[in-house]
Amino acid sequence: DPEEWPIVEPLPSYGRGRERLGGRHISLIHGDGLTNVVITGNNGTIDGQGRIWWELWWNRTLNHTRGHLVELMNSCNILISNLTFRNSPFWTIHPVYCSNVVVKGMTILAPLNAPNTDGIDPDSSTNVCIEDCYIESGDDLVAIKSGWDQYGIKMARPSSNIKVRRISGTTPTCSGVGIGSEMSGGIFNVTIENMHVWNSAAGVRIKTDKGRGGYIANITIRNIMMERVKIPIRLSRGSNDHPDDRWDPKAIPKIRGIFISNIVSLNSTKAPVLAGIRGSSFEGLCFK
Repeated sequence: DPEEWPIVEPLPSYGRGRERLGGRHISLIHGDGLTNVVITGNNGTIDGQGRIWWELWWNRTLNHTRGHLVELMNSCNILISNLTFRNSPFWTIHPVYCSNVVVKGMTILAPLNAPNTDGIDPDSSTNVCIEDCYIESGDDLVAIKSGWDQYGIKMARPSSNIKVRRISGTTPTCSGVGIGSEMSGGIFNVTIENMHVWNSAAGVRIKTDKGRGGYIANITIRNIMMERVKIPIRLSRGSNDHPDDRWDPKAIPKIRGIFISNIVSLNSTKAPVLAGIRGSSFEGLCFK
């Protein structure tokens, strides 16, 4: 019953719920200001029973932003491992304003048409390791974020020192790894390696937009195997969405230092796409 899911304050780096104005539903597993958190098991299952939430989204009757399956805020020393998470209402694992986070040995599953069921979304977090996970969902397998437009710019909490490795999975409409599009607090020092992605819209996507501000810098992407991925590498604008009408069209993101090597993409339908933003500097792109 959605009425039994309390409404909590919006994240300050977003200014409102990501899907609807105002607050947002609390997550199934939620923590704030914690130290030394372990969520683990012998491949046990936590089922978010997300279908009622997806139907509210599909029917356009959602009043508040959906909750995540797990969200930890302002916390440090976190381990999430050796479990299966299924059917998240919204993003599945969301560490936000956190440090020293390890997510490993996880299986994350949602129907391939389930809306916005991202696998793992580190957000304004630092020192994050995501490894040895299998993910299939209706959105990005891994998405790195740091806040939305003027709210993220003001808070200025970047995501940094992030390693994503040995991830495999599929998402028919989105990316194996997405950086952005909410990246207004900045994203830097990210390594993505040894991934296997198939039957997906994109392998690796860096997406941003006017109004985001911020920066994406020092990104290393290497040793990626893709099969039947529509666009293997994509740098492009996002969906031109903004939290309200107070965003600044002059807040242009900066992209610099993107190093991409050892990519194999079998049966792609398009070449890599490198599409910048008018007035924005995309600098130092190296493909090897």
